[in-house]
Amino acid sequence: MRSSFPHIFTATLAMLALAGCSPEFNWRDYSSEAAPYRVMFPDKPSTHTRTIDLDGMKVDMTMTAAQVNGTMFAVGTAEAPDAQRAEAALGAMKSALIKNIGATIKNEKTGKASSASGSARERSAAIDIEATGLQKGEPMRLVGHFESRNKRFYQVVVMGKEKDLTRENVDMFMSSFTLQ
Repeated sequence: MRSSFPHIFTATLAMLALAGCSPEFNWRDYSSEAAPYRVMFPDKPSTHTRTIDLDGMKVDMTMTAAQVNGTMFAVGTAEAPDAQRAEAALGAMKSALIKNIGATIKNEKTGKASSASGSARERSAAIDIEATGLQKGEPMRLVGHFESRNKRFYQVVVMGKEKDLTRENVDMFMSSFTLQ
């Protein structure tokens, strides 16, 4: 008589794996038409462009975002007049988002790089943050990546109720963001 244990074990593993894949998160690859980046969104994103003021610099920012169960996954991008102002925009974007939820930054990491690429010199900077705060009395969490590359700058954020943000979904979104 053959043991059914391997079949039960395999079926149980398959059920656990499927349970880990929430049908609410339908990850899809997205390539921006507004800027050279790719990212995985957890649902079909929508894109809007509007003029914003970042510490006196007015730019047209294109924001592409998807929301799942009240958690926002978004990438914003704009172009500054020069690389120095694009780098300065990172701090202004970070401050505006932190202020939105009255947040306290828990972790922050910054970096700068300048490299020669052919005859052109490429300038880039990045800020990564994790912050917590309140919005309408609800504990919120914000994970953000702000990056500039020459005159273009990017804002990659996940924001939602602290209790609803899973490390797995945050990591999936943030690690999928790549500049092309």
